[in-house]
Amino acid sequence: MSLKGKRIGFGLTGSHCTYDAVFPQMEKLVDAGADVVPVVSYTVQKTDTHFGEAAEHLERIKKITGKELISTIPEAEPLGPKKPLDCMVIAPLTGNSMSKLANALTDSPVLMAAKATIRNGNPVVLGISTNDALGLNGVNLMRLMATKLMYFIPYGQDDPVKKPNSMVADMDQLLPTVENALQYKQIQPVIIQRK
Repeated sequence: MSLKGKRIGFGLTGSHCTYDAVFPQMEKLVDAGADVVPVVSYTVQKTDTHFGEAAEHLERIKKITGKELISTIPEAEPLGPKKPLDCMVIAPLTGNSMSKLANALTDSPVLMAAKATIRNGNPVVLGISTNDALGLNGVNLMRLMATKLMYFIPYGQDDPVKKPNSMVADMDQLLPTVENALQYKQIQPVIIQRK
């Protein structure tokens, strides 16, 4: 399926260790001809870590997409009826944001963009990155997996010995997951053994 001309929202939440895997996938969407609309959570906007400073991440996103960032809930709300997206990607999706999405809480620009996309009956692609997917957040993960319009980038345990509850998406499969989601299909297999 061609992504040329497709309007794809790309939301990032605070799993800073995953950004190096996510940014190249954002570039692939742009290279495939998609109109990528960047949306960032408040954590992405404000948090400096040993994985990089917030300002550097924001500049890199702007450079990749050629667009200003959607960084507030009021800026994300028009992605509903006024400026609809064909698909919304959230990658990385932290356990915190996953639990909020699964329980219909909308307290960030990324979650508002997802809600707006669902409102329009369009797919939302999720790239999880959470230390408690097989812990307390397991119920939220399963709730989202059973929810209409939610599609998952294949994911698996990233360190079963040291972090047995942690699961992370294989971000290299983001593009084919989006292509399938635009046809309302879940790429398979969803649960994988990570390298």
